[in-house]
Amino acid sequence: MDIRTTSTTLTQTHREANAVVSPPTTIVTATAVVVNPLAGQGLVQDLSVLEQLGNEVATLLVELAVAALASAGIDSSDVRGYGKGAIVGIDGDREHTAAVLHPRFGAPVRAAIGGGADIIPGTKKVAGPGSSITMPIGNKDDRWVFDDMDSVEVSLPDAPKANEIVVSLALSVGGRPHARVKKPTG
Repeated sequence: MDIRTTSTTLTQTHREANAVVSPPTTIVTATAVVVNPLAGQGLVQDLSVLEQLGNEVATLLVELAVAALASAGIDSSDVRGYGKGAIVGIDGDREHTAAVLHPRFGAPVRAAIGGGADIIPGTKKVAGPGSSITMPIGNKDDRWVFDDMDSVEVSLPDAPKANEIVVSLALSVGGRPHARVKKPTG
């Protein structure tokens, strides 16, 4: 894995709707900009090199995210929600992001946070430097837990370059601030 840049952001919401959020809700994003080994090669059928890259970058990203949580006194077992996203530069194709995000990305994330029975919701696109991606966040064990349905946006001003992929992981603790939307009962 050839990494150019990493970025980790921890956001805690202490007040929402003019009311204190206690304890504060937390979202951490860990992002890496990596070289796309298939950039510029056109349609390549065997994407296994990107699947392996997905496993390696997920391992790095979850380590960065868990360290950021620990710096705020939050244990990785407190993670309730997660999400992922990737932007491939214009010398790649959207399927490159799928190969990075889907087959092997989830295992290291789940191992680091003590489980996760549900899918890690994700999003992907092809774009240039400075593009943003909005990653959905869902409950790690049950996608129908409304309180954990959220999203977070990631952007790096100089990425992705044409031959790169921006890969990002989001972990959340506490759900949306003051979550109060409930499932219909009838």
